[in-house]
Amino acid sequence: MDLMANLLVQGTQMLLVLALAPLLTGLVRKAKARLTRRRGASVLQPYRDLARLMRKEVVLAENASWLFRVVPYLVFAATWVAAALVPTFATGLIFSWSADLIAITALIGSARFFLALAGMDVGTSFGGLGSSREVMISSLAEPAMIMIVFSLALVAHSTQLSTIASVMLAGVGLRVSLALALVALLMVAVAENGRIPVDNPSTHLELTMVHEAMVLEYSGRHLALIELAAQLKLLLFLSLVACVFVPWGLAPVGAGPSAMVLGMATYGGKLAVGALLVAVFETSIAKMRVFRVPDFLGAALMLGLLGTLLLFVSGIL
Repeated sequence: MDLMANLLVQGTQMLLVLALAPLLTGLVRKAKARLTRRRGASVLQPYRDLARLMRKEVVLAENASWLFRVVPYLVFAATWVAAALVPTFATGLIFSWSADLIAITALIGSARFFLALAGMDVGTSFGGLGSSREVMISSLAEPAMIMIVFSLALVAHSTQLSTIASVMLAGVGLRVSLALALVALLMVAVAENGRIPVDNPSTHLELTMVHEAMVLEYSGRHLALIELAAQLKLLLFLSLVACVFVPWGLAPVGAGPSAMVLGMATYGGKLAVGALLVAVFETSIAKMRVFRVPDFLGAALMLGLLGTLLLFVSGIL
């Protein structure tokens, strides 16, 4: 009976992140529209877009290989699993042993690798351009992410997210190293999701595209899966920030249904605040040139490394 209850809670979390990902994107777009004095589309528009794409016919290039057809499913599956592993409303779920920061980083990297391959598969110039830029960004974002993982692991003595959230809830005090790790994680999240100032997810100018350039040849259900994976990725990073640095409201191990419902409500509030902050940030800053992205991510890497060194030295002393 306990096993079935635990599986039900874990399944609820998986369905929750899948259902909320398009809504989060809709909230960001609506907030950006309001901040720029536009009416904007409904917050439910991403659901309609996904439904419309699922009904459309898939058009494939003549020289597309089997990899081009399989990649949307691989990217969606890897991103969904990574997003579902992050504790959202409760800790200590049945699969919490696999909710490891290193594993989540590997899943995100695997999805990016296959998407870059798909961008080059058809042989278009824009696909190759987007893939090369994506690999360049990932080569700097992944080391920064690893430094952030090391910083959190030195504080919690574990890389499992449930353990890290429990340690943060118990209270670790104000630490400069954690502030540096938070800033570095936010910078990595901006780059990983292709948001302004690194990339513009709503651009139609091919020469400035990164993520959009890799998926220009996709259509129908394949494009719907890639778009949903991108929405899940944004939710993943906001959930990661909420779980590690704002863990209040998470239901503890063995909590009852009331605590879990409260955790869901708190999680929804965190996502709403995160969507508003993303919109405010993107409307107050301009997109940077592609050649300045290494400087941006290099700063994230240095912040993560500095946070790790501060924790390491303080632990020795």
